[in-house]
Amino acid sequence: MTTEKPAVQRVLLKLSGEALMGDDAYGINRETILRMANEVAEVSKLGVEVAVVIGGGNIFRGMAGGAAGMDRATADYMGMLATVMNSLALADTMNNIGLTARVMSAISIEQVVEPYVRPKALQYLEEGKVVVFAAGTGNPFFTTDTAAALRGAEIGAQLVLKATKVDGVYTADPKKDPSATRYDKLTFDEAIAKNLGIMDATAFALCRDQKLPIKVFSIFKPGALKRVVMGEDEGTLVYI
Repeated sequence: MTTEKPAVQRVLLKLSGEALMGDDAYGINRETILRMANEVAEVSKLGVEVAVVIGGGNIFRGMAGGAAGMDRATADYMGMLATVMNSLALADTMNNIGLTARVMSAISIEQVVEPYVRPKALQYLEEGKVVVFAAGTGNPFFTTDTAAALRGAEIGAQLVLKATKVDGVYTADPKKDPSATRYDKLTFDEAIAKNLGIMDATAFALCRDQKLPIKVFSIFKPGALKRVVMGEDEGTLVYI
């Protein structure tokens, strides 16, 4: 048994759909999804309760070009269905490596996934299962970032983990500006004032109102997720 004690007990991990593509142009990259599942397994074994919200941008994005000329609500519903596909793939991969994962959807698709019921989600987490929340908030016009903030607040997560391609929030784009430095931590007000675009305004406001801190880190950096839950210096913390 490990002697390391995690800094948090329950977290909400927000993964973008694009993160599942790896280096592919579209869809789900097998190696990438397996690596992510293993990262989650590593923190789950430490006793951390993990819930996941996943985007759908690798398949369909309601706000993007593929939806041009389409009714916005219809496009958003298509995006929600894309997140259901991603959630099933992620949960299946997790189950294959020895975790127990459950998908709960905000829109009812009875034959495929169980509906989101808060007490049931809490029960699963307490039992050590990984809960994957699919279909965003179940409403058009709300992003999966907002779904992450909402579900994070509902399940009483101590931290929302925003997984990105960059290992934190920087003063400028580190790819374009070599002098860019990573913020160790920021207050919500500082992040808003500097217009850092960490999450969309609705999601950000919800986290701020609920005093729910956000940790921005890179899901592509091996071991970063574990370092975050152990409270080590990884990524950027946004706090009230």
